[in-house]
Amino acid sequence: MPVATARSGPRELLVVGAHFARVYERANGEFSGMAVEIIRAIAGELGQPVYFELYPWARAQSMVAQGQADILVGPYKSPERLASFAFSERPFYQDQMVFFSRSNAPFAWDGSYASLREKRIVIINGWAYGDEFNGAREQLTVSVTNSVESALTMLSHGRVDLFASNVRNTEPVIPLLALEGKVFPVGRTISLQRGFFAFPKRPEYDVMRARFDRAFNAYVDSGELRKLGKRYNVQVP
Repeated sequence: MPVATARSGPRELLVVGAHFARVYERANGEFSGMAVEIIRAIAGELGQPVYFELYPWARAQSMVAQGQADILVGPYKSPERLASFAFSERPFYQDQMVFFSRSNAPFAWDGSYASLREKRIVIINGWAYGDEFNGAREQLTVSVTNSVESALTMLSHGRVDLFASNVRNTEPVIPLLALEGKVFPVGRTISLQRGFFAFPKRPEYDVMRARFDRAFNAYVDSGELRKLGKRYNVQVP
């Protein structure tokens, strides 16, 4: 679908994101999740039609950064992303980032990154893990993969020692791969990350973003976000 320019009148906004459990999902062609419900509610309030698409995370980010799509679902803030995107004023969910290990090779992380230097760690391409992790990364042995399924498979087969991920995205995949009791979070949190909506960082989007923020702030203040979080079992700020 060609994307109209941001200077046109009321039009269909293109919303993009990757599969985020309970936040942004598609099954049998139908989109669901917290973000979908929020955007539909706001779009209805603003009289703005929306169109959803699912892409690999790196591509979804690139599309919004380049103005090829209008809204990115769920990014955490990072210095690199702040240079590329204009974020919503408020986040709509939060995640605990943790390490997962194998039950036959348990690891009790003490929070020190020095204790990780002998460990092989896999992370997800395009995810943000927080300033502390980023600061320590050069001293760590880190590989990158494109999906939670791939990372859990690498972990379960012993190709890595730890998988850095968030609990919300990882827990639903563990039973799908028949890994119950074989992998588990080590306990201590790497970081608490908050997920936002993001827009192209371009002046022509300022008005649309301001309208979105006003409607979303009213949605949060009404208590609807907290109710939605409870229904989807997703933490909200």
